[in-house]
Amino acid sequence: MKKTLFLIAAASALALTSPASLAHTDDVLNTQKAPNGGQLRMAGAYHFELVVAKDSKEAKDNPVLVYVTDHAGAKVPTSGASGAATLLAGKLKSSATLAPDGDNRLKGIARYVSTPDLKVVVSISFPGKPAEQARFTPLAVAKDGHADHQH
Repeated sequence: MKKTLFLIAAASALALTSPASLAHTDDVLNTQKAPNGGQLRMAGAYHFELVVAKDSKEAKDNPVLVYVTDHAGAKVPTSGASGAATLLAGKLKSSATLAPDGDNRLKGIARYVSTPDLKVVVSISFPGKPAEQARFTPLAVAKDGHADHQH
């Protein structure tokens, strides 16, 4: 009996560290080419892809786009969804209200500068469901220089 329990526990531990269970970590998602050129993050049952202006040298109103897909990459309709994005870069903090804008996209406008230290927190609510949240560093330079490689 003890051997059976040990084997079950070992198999469970192995399953938790399998590539499939690691497929949705930030590090792994950073290696994926996002369909719209943004950064991917897991948020509950969804993937959020954040797209921000990459060339805004001064603080000005810029678009904030979030594309929503399921874990298989299928588009999730955003009709009826609402959201918010909080952007932090240096000492500058701004926010955008996100509203549906196309089949699987939400859009807002925020005042920000395109810098490598830009951090964004996105929260999206779908009707009748709790809000899902994800944290992004959309313009950070990859530490290992391999963010553009696919695994």
